[in-house]
Amino acid sequence: MNPNDLSQWVKDQNLLKQALTHSSYANEGFRKETHNERLEFLGDSVLQLVVTEWLYTNNARWTEGQLSQGRAAIVCEATLAEAAANLHVGSYLRLGRGEERSGGRTKHSLLADAMEAIIGAIYLDGGLEQARRFILEVLRFALTGVEERETGRDHKTALNEWLRRRGEEATYEVVGSYGPDHAKSFEVEVSVGGVPIGRAIGHSKKEAEQQSARLALKQLMAEQEGSLPPP
Repeated sequence: MNPNDLSQWVKDQNLLKQALTHSSYANEGFRKETHNERLEFLGDSVLQLVVTEWLYTNNARWTEGQLSQGRAAIVCEATLAEAAANLHVGSYLRLGRGEERSGGRTKHSLLADAMEAIIGAIYLDGGLEQARRFILEVLRFALTGVEERETGRDHKTALNEWLRRRGEEATYEVVGSYGPDHAKSFEVEVSVGGVPIGRAIGHSKKEAEQQSARLALKQLMAEQEGSLPPP
């Protein structure tokens, strides 16, 4: 199922329309519309449950503090707004004239609220398992990022620290992008001193940077090991 096609996730189109309706649109007097705040309330609880369960199940060695920090990094305005932007949710929002004029379609707060409302709508329409599938798909970038930070698998940081000890610095460049807008992949090349040392493809620029850094560090360490004199 394509995560970018919201109509595939919510069969009840009236429910989906409600999830995308901001209170500013519903409250413009002549419109008798139901806005998305109640769905947002429900979706927040479903999101908290799914993310908490996933972190608990997939990170058996994490402490309570690590689990709490991981959840806070995922269930937050910035992450939800990024996920909404990836799905082009802003272009589907139903906004009042004031919000439209003030750039509401790109406001992080509105996008994050809409994501929670969409999750609430999916839960009501298809149940918890459907909502879980959607959440784990559209927040995959955040779940992966949290795991990397908490388990020390932040490859960019590791590469930067390795290079800093040698007075060098890495630069990253997007050298290609592939696929349609709703499912685009990016190819990133990392260089040191103008010399390419790693290239990788990811579903986001961040993911591609992390993987190119991982390959670069592996290459540099192999070269260092090969240059050492035999014992």
